[in-house]
Amino acid sequence: MEEKNVWKRLSETDKPIIMYGMGDGAEKIMAVFGRLGIKPAAFMASDDFVRGQSFLGYQVHKLSEIQEMYGDFVIVVCFGSSLPPVMDRLYELDGQYELYAPDVPVAGEGLFDEEYLEANADKLQKVKRLLADEQSRKVLEDIISYKLTGDIKLLKECETPTDEGWSLLNIGKQETYVDLGAYNGDTVDKFLRLTNKEFEHIYAVEPDSRSFNRMVRRNYALGRGIFHPINAVAWNEDTTLQFRQSGGRSSTAMRENGSRYGRGRVVPVQAMRVDTLLEGKKATLLKLDVEGSEREALEGARETIAKYRPKLILSVYHRTEDLLELPLKIHDMHSGYRLYLRHHPYIPAWDVELYCI
Repeated sequence: MEEKNVWKRLSETDKPIIMYGMGDGAEKIMAVFGRLGIKPAAFMASDDFVRGQSFLGYQVHKLSEIQEMYGDFVIVVCFGSSLPPVMDRLYELDGQYELYAPDVPVAGEGLFDEEYLEANADKLQKVKRLLADEQSRKVLEDIISYKLTGDIKLLKECETPTDEGWSLLNIGKQETYVDLGAYNGDTVDKFLRLTNKEFEHIYAVEPDSRSFNRMVRRNYALGRGIFHPINAVAWNEDTTLQFRQSGGRSSTAMRENGSRYGRGRVVPVQAMRVDTLLEGKKATLLKLDVEGSEREALEGARETIAKYRPKLILSVYHRTEDLLELPLKIHDMHSGYRLYLRHHPYIPAWDVELYCI
């Protein structure tokens, strides 16, 4: 793995390095490049996104222009996508060129590199012992290998469809679903399809006002008696937080040592515990996809988890430490859970989910 380390390889290559994509991911990778003394040759984007743009002082080119300028080169993927045509294109480019998608955290700082892995070797072994099936252990090993190497083929080898993950949960007709990070209602829709709209209650918690309004409009017909939209951050205490509102994946609650990356207006937003919003009522299914605040959201649901042991869907990919820390935290909160780790189609290693039963 040390020989295949993505940052080491990019530091030593004689080929021109071409950055593919613009935005937060490119800024984060460029920050690592700055620390390592790596200077890319150019930026490129899909033809529809070029249009004479510049990014971080570089003119943005089409692939055809890059091919004319350099011939052979290394591609560094700086964006994320789960869209099949986009992923197919990346795998096609990976077959034609030397291509990497370096792992940088969605939230927080620090890299999942050899130094981090060595320092957390005991935690890795504990997590491996907790995982309930062979597919989970394969996902763990392949995701770690990907994080060290930036090799996207490792992601493809361990991915399974989202429906396969949800099938582990044995969703019934009497569920009370608490959706933390409900976004625009996409996972509420999935829940409604799986239950054929037969359920007890849905609590949909979303702090971004634009996403929240879309989610409410999307589900207005469900009725207030059973559908409970809450415009708030899921947190470990009831308070007010500063929130970076972007209408998408980079919307996030800002800790005191929050990341300097991210776009969007910073606004105050209500933060509350799951235990508070449920007021002691039952939850049978709890999803936590809260852009790096999963640790705090879990703490805020401690009483609910202890009393009702709801099935959990927990995102473990936003922060560098999440892949190892969050499974151990779940086990600490309730040792009776069976833990299944799955990676659903996405480049880079996003949509890595822990299903807890």
